[in-house]
Amino acid sequence: MEAECLFCRVVSGEVPGDVVYENDEAMAFRDVNPQAPTHVLVVPKEHYANLAELAGSAPEALTAVARAAGEVAARESLDGNYRVVFNTGAGAGQSVFHCHAHVLGGRSLGWPPG
Repeated sequence: MEAECLFCRVVSGEVPGDVVYENDEAMAFRDVNPQAPTHVLVVPKEHYANLAELAGSAPEALTAVARAAGEVAARESLDGNYRVVFNTGAGAGQSVFHCHAHVLGGRSLGWPPG
């Protein structure tokens, strides 16, 4: 856990989050600035800065994040119509440097994004 990391603090319970799913390695909570009717963040419970670091260091935790994303989509009744996004780096929109997946759905999602 990184003491200054917002998502580490949510995982530890120090900062409240609207948790919608949790397993041994991942936690999912609603985004405070939603960009779609369903916008849930899925984070590994251990701190990894981005997707590449997570995949290289803890592939089992990456699998847990992917499973959690699918479970969130099912629980939110997205009926197989959702997007999972990982932003890496400030230039790509990452603002909290704890790897996290955005599960977005509940409306039509255009392409290309951004």
